[in-house]
Amino acid sequence: MDNIFYQISLLLGLVAAFSFVVHLLRQPLLISYIITGIVSGPVLLGIVNPEQDFYTTFSSFGVVLLLFVVGLSLNFTYLKKIGRVAIMTGLGQVVFTASLGLLIILSFGFNFISAAYLAVSLTFSSTIIIVKLLTDKKELESLYGQYTVGLMLVQDVIAIFLLLFIPLLSSGDQFWHTLAMWALKGVVMFSLVFSLSKFILPRILNKVAKSAEFLFIFTIAWCFSVASLAHLGGFSLEVGALMAGLSLGSTPYHYEIISRIKPLRDFFIMLFFIILGSQMNLANLGESLVPGLILALFVLIGNPFILYILFRLEHFTRRNSFLAGITAAQVSEFGFVLLFIGERYGHVSDLQISVFTIVALSTIFGSTYLVTYNKRIFRFIHPFLALFGRDSSRRQEEVVVEYDAWVFGYHRLGWKVVETLRQMKMNYAIVDFNPEYARILKNRGENVYFGDAADVDFLDELPLAKTKLVIMTMPDPDDQITAIQFIRKFDKKKQIVIIGTLNHASSIDDLYHAGANYVLMPHLMSGFWFSDILKHKPLTKHTFSTLRHHQERELAQRFKASSRV
Repeated sequence: MDNIFYQISLLLGLVAAFSFVVHLLRQPLLISYIITGIVSGPVLLGIVNPEQDFYTTFSSFGVVLLLFVVGLSLNFTYLKKIGRVAIMTGLGQVVFTASLGLLIILSFGFNFISAAYLAVSLTFSSTIIIVKLLTDKKELESLYGQYTVGLMLVQDVIAIFLLLFIPLLSSGDQFWHTLAMWALKGVVMFSLVFSLSKFILPRILNKVAKSAEFLFIFTIAWCFSVASLAHLGGFSLEVGALMAGLSLGSTPYHYEIISRIKPLRDFFIMLFFIILGSQMNLANLGESLVPGLILALFVLIGNPFILYILFRLEHFTRRNSFLAGITAAQVSEFGFVLLFIGERYGHVSDLQISVFTIVALSTIFGSTYLVTYNKRIFRFIHPFLALFGRDSSRRQEEVVVEYDAWVFGYHRLGWKVVETLRQMKMNYAIVDFNPEYARILKNRGENVYFGDAADVDFLDELPLAKTKLVIMTMPDPDDQITAIQFIRKFDKKKQIVIIGTLNHASSIDDLYHAGANYVLMPHLMSGFWFSDILKHKPLTKHTFSTLRHHQERELAQRFKASSRV
């Protein structure tokens, strides 16, 4: 079947079928993607030919978008903070895993060169799988999640160096010249992207962010442009995508960008894992099965143990050390690339690739369950770890910012609400979809998030779980209904007080049905207020002079607040 549309249609049908079964079994959908790839690949149905440029390109799109979103979630300050620990654990894990893996592989009678390739391939964990699993569990921002991603970045840099050095070593006398040119290109590219993100991008984004559609198009263009620039400079697309994300990660618009990119990323990541599954090479199964299974056990058990020790040496708690170690218990797509390069130069045979394929299949499936149930596993082994005494190692947990109150919409009624919350000394945050207000509020020192309250992916990024009060002043009732329903999904006991605002009564029942505690109606409140004036105040010049004075004072406060904004 050569028609790409029919192929994609069949793939989506298979994914939906397998996902339905996997969902009923309460397992991660990642498993259904890989199963779809194996079934649709050359070994069985032959729907997908992973060597086709079309599928290779789609696979690259998924990787680029995933690393772009990872970069958006990080920033340069964060990388500086975790840098030393990530480098120490990353280098230590590569050295110890490769050394022990080499001894195991040599015991099966492999020659040293092929065993070295295979041992090094075992050291790299899959950034894509780890980020996907941690994102699904909403633990990417946890302490162990952040340092695990940092560890993966170090591994990726090491892998890129290896993928670069193998061809360089084969270039003979040109090695040092090629290496110098590569380093020079890296410095130039990094300096260019950093300068653009520091001085040019903020000004462009302030204009672009006024249109959600334009913001989406611009960020996609920026992502692929920087990734392409990195590729032209001799680096991987993944490195370029990560840099593109990092350059936008410190802007006030990164939450909105993430929410817009996620659906596109998820589609291409699904295709990536389907193609990865279709590439599983099961030749030489009889000869490679036993070595593959033993090495898979080594990766699933030995690799987490090595990382556990390394993180403990960095004064992480037993819990975080265990969770970080068990998260990295799988091999990476870099391992396949490294072995394919070794095969090209005659250093590796089909047997080593078959062994690694079994390791990849086993560890990807196994680690998916390990990460999914990592906390239950830790609770199970905790009594054994407690035998070694009290855990005296402590590294300060990353503080997840929580707010007592959220104000959606600043310009209308929100400015006065914010003034009152500040006087009450409540911990609050502001959400506004006006990029100009968001930018200036941030410069003023307010806790402000730029985004669309009707975008549930954006809302999912906000730390709303422990809030006590939500006040919505945006004019659209549909936007408020969407936000209220989203909040009530995790606030089933209705402990959060939600206040809505309407200019017309036509949607008031819908807001109350969605879960609002009360709906403000400014014109109705104005009627009550003025009726009270008529009842209790004489309609004299003095009364209206006093009312006008209060009005002017309130307007002055509003404009003062706006000017500070």
